Amino acid sequence: MTRTARQGLGAAGEALARRHLERQGYRFLEANWRYPGGELDLIMRDGDLLVFIEVKTRRGERFGAAEEAISRAQAARLLRAAEIYLASRPDLADFFWRVDLVAVTLNAAGTVTRLTHIQDAIHSA
Repeated sequence: MTRTARQGLGAAGEALARRHLERQGYRFLEANWRYPGGELDLIMRDGDLLVFIEVKTRRGERFGAAEEAISRAQAARLLRAAEIYLASRPDLADFFWRVDLVAVTLNAAGTVTRLTHIQDAIHSA
């Protein structure tokens, strides 16, 4: 899969995840927040809680389920990204926060076959 195709797949998954979470009552704050070490896919509020959401999207499960795609190194980068984001936003510094995972699986036609939301999926050891 080309980089452009992967980016398109990722953007589609992020849009699906955002709509799903908004239907669950989450409030959207930001998408694709970048810093030199990476990116946070979605930043949302769940009541008084700030939620950083990593979205993994796969077309089928031939290479494993989407939620299995986060390595320890990536988990550490996500936690670090959340800390950097909070340091850049003093207005949010007092919020409790967590990192969730939304795994989206699409079939060949692009239809969602599975969407899994795992709260507090990534935390420090």
